Amino acid sequence: MNNFIFENSTKVYFGKGCVKEYLACLTEKYGERVMLCYGGGSIKKNGVYGEVTEKLTSAGKKVFEFPGIMANPTYGKVLEGAKFAKENKIDVILGVGGGSVMDCCKAISLAARYDGDVWADFWARPGIIDFKPLPLGVIVTVAGTGSECNGGAVITNEDLKVKTGRDYPQCNPKFALLDPEYTYSVPEFQMVSGGFDTLSHIMEIYFSEPDEDNVSDDIAEALMKNVIRNLRAAVAGPKDYTARSNLMWDATMAENRIIKLGKKTDFECHQMEHQLGAYTDCNHGAGLAVLHPVYYRHIYRSGIEKFRKFAVNVWGIPADGKSDEETARAGVEALADFIKEIGMPTTLQELGIDETVDLKEIADSCAVVPGSYKKMTHEEILEIFQECMK
Repeated sequence: MNNFIFENSTKVYFGKGCVKEYLACLTEKYGERVMLCYGGGSIKKNGVYGEVTEKLTSAGKKVFEFPGIMANPTYGKVLEGAKFAKENKIDVILGVGGGSVMDCCKAISLAARYDGDVWADFWARPGIIDFKPLPLGVIVTVAGTGSECNGGAVITNEDLKVKTGRDYPQCNPKFALLDPEYTYSVPEFQMVSGGFDTLSHIMEIYFSEPDEDNVSDDIAEALMKNVIRNLRAAVAGPKDYTARSNLMWDATMAENRIIKLGKKTDFECHQMEHQLGAYTDCNHGAGLAVLHPVYYRHIYRSGIEKFRKFAVNVWGIPADGKSDEETARAGVEALADFIKEIGMPTTLQELGIDETVDLKEIADSCAVVPGSYKKMTHEEILEIFQECMK
């Protein structure tokens, strides 16, 4: 394995009733003024909002609501939140929702304590945080991104048409509350999309050097099998607690930095989807589902041994009688079949992207990452987009 330094400061409280049991005491030391951040208001319909606000007010907290965080959080929303936090002298931010809410809250926590250009200094390029961001806690209602246990925040700069993420350990939530029952009311498509995002994160880490036997790859294979099995179970039984709890912890394990240890990681497919999202605002998990099989058909020959292991160890495809290349390709096609099975889109057209969208402009805007088995060019990224159209 490659050398690494590991850090994760988030304390996780997992299971039924964890919000009722722990929220009041967790916010006790952070002061009176709580900035409650959420998305479109679904938490008011499913009872989560009432449970959270009751616990906060009974603990003597003054709640300042900051709703309307969108699916692909924008830099404009980050600045709006930072201004809100400063004006209301917020002591602690509490994000309630999925990855978009959590990502936006991390960026707000940073911007609320910084007087410079947050985008230029921390998102356009890696920055150095020599101050303490505003304290943040999160309550997860949608499993998928794993944002609850890292300092990563993916933000879209609408003016620049750039969607990018940075992971700063200082922005890790102080605490994360994960009650799998909070995910029951999520629509099936959103649940499946989140689950596929988890699978994508694991694959992006797995399909990279080193290729020698290592702990991170072994854990990744187990997690991928778990995601596949439990996504199937959650589709069959929307209130299957075992399936929902496994998917929730899979998401956290995929992005709490553990399986990245000693790995180069790829994330080229994420780069491509981020730019599709920046230009079209498409659903993140759905965009990844469309791109991944096509991307892997382009690169699997450059990572034959890892793709062969993926086929055999994750999908259970027998290697007998097949060449390594045939086995590797079978694993990619098993992934493509699974995407169809769980009802995810398989073309850009299904995402609402048509011939009026300038795919070349999007391809040219994509970053080319160093960790892929095959170094992409903007020309090949355009080929992938074009192959994904129909």
